[in-house]
Amino acid sequence: MAGASYAAFYPLFPFRRIPLSSHLIPAAHNGAATIQMADDKTPHPSLDVIGGGSVAFLPALKTLNRPYNPFPLVGQNPHFETIFASFLRVTPYVRYKRECIRTKDSGSIALDWVVGDSRRLPPDSPVLILLPGLTGGSEDSYVKHLLVKARSKGWRVVVFNSRGCGDSPVTTPQFYSASFLGDMREVVAVVTSRYPNAHIYAVGWSLGANILVNYLGEESLACPLAGAVSLCNPFDLVIADKDFRKGFNIVYDKALTRALCRIFQKHALLFEELDGEYDIPSVANAKSVRDFDQGLTRVSFGFKSVDDYYSNSSSSHAISDVCRPLLCIQAANDPIAPASGIPRDAIKVNPNCLLIVTPKGGHLGWVAGSEAPLGAPWTDPVVMDFLEYLEGVAPKSSRSVSPAGSVHDVKEV
Repeated sequence: MAGASYAAFYPLFPFRRIPLSSHLIPAAHNGAATIQMADDKTPHPSLDVIGGGSVAFLPALKTLNRPYNPFPLVGQNPHFETIFASFLRVTPYVRYKRECIRTKDSGSIALDWVVGDSRRLPPDSPVLILLPGLTGGSEDSYVKHLLVKARSKGWRVVVFNSRGCGDSPVTTPQFYSASFLGDMREVVAVVTSRYPNAHIYAVGWSLGANILVNYLGEESLACPLAGAVSLCNPFDLVIADKDFRKGFNIVYDKALTRALCRIFQKHALLFEELDGEYDIPSVANAKSVRDFDQGLTRVSFGFKSVDDYYSNSSSSHAISDVCRPLLCIQAANDPIAPASGIPRDAIKVNPNCLLIVTPKGGHLGWVAGSEAPLGAPWTDPVVMDFLEYLEGVAPKSSRSVSPAGSVHDVKEV
């Protein structure tokens, strides 16, 4: 089981994304004059906030003293909120320039930079790497919203499209996994070598968050990132897999499986001659993410079974080794990243970590806050307050990191 991307849900539902006028949405949400406030440094009781980094990071998060108010009707059901955000949230227009990187194993990954930023921004501007969810990419609405918000504050942003995602090329018979960190290391090396005087940060959603936290833990004190944010992280993939196969969650499972199969079928010729434990016919016709992972993913990355893959790829194990500032935001009712999988005890004792759990939000939904229901999710201002604080206190220093990949192609997309 792995984290989801909105793009995977589209084929499952017979309606299309449509623009909504504000007059179609209930107006009862705007009650700023009467909302209950905690004091400036205390999170509102509607939010569950813990972490060893609370003393250091909470003062920087300016909006947490306000109540979390889910948008009327939309935010009352986690499935409705998840689907609403997927189909009806407005997607900002962003023009990208694509850079394809050839990895050490001859694989390919695609970095999408924003057109014009290389001329507009000084070379020491902070750089933000974005990691979308499973099968997701740079066109996803939640990715573009945070990208736009970061750029408005003078940040350089690049979207890391994993192998086969976001129409990135696949050049070897291997995709990516919840714990494969080779591509992440190469992306960070490319970015840090290109901008040696800039601080580098990363934000991941869902499976991208799991990969990011695993990277932070494995790199530990040697991590070149100055800070990171994890959103809707499944954390414990064994727990997430069990929940994923229950009730309405089967709908998400089928959607993600179809998305994975489409990516696989597009590049099926690369996998034709694989033998051993690979089960290519079952992968091409997988009925669940678990089937796909059993036939391909766990074999590609050397795991004995799909359960072994999930257990050893869970980022909950990595939290205790994280040595860079990390903000984790989860929704208590997330149907895909269950709250029971959050490694609370490890987060509580790690002075580099802070966890915020909202009472509602669904998966990648968070239809709340000043831009609800059609604008950016509630999380975006919190994420940027955290990152801006880190950038404000970080010392300016040069870095020297050798690039791990070579640029094969750069084009506008």
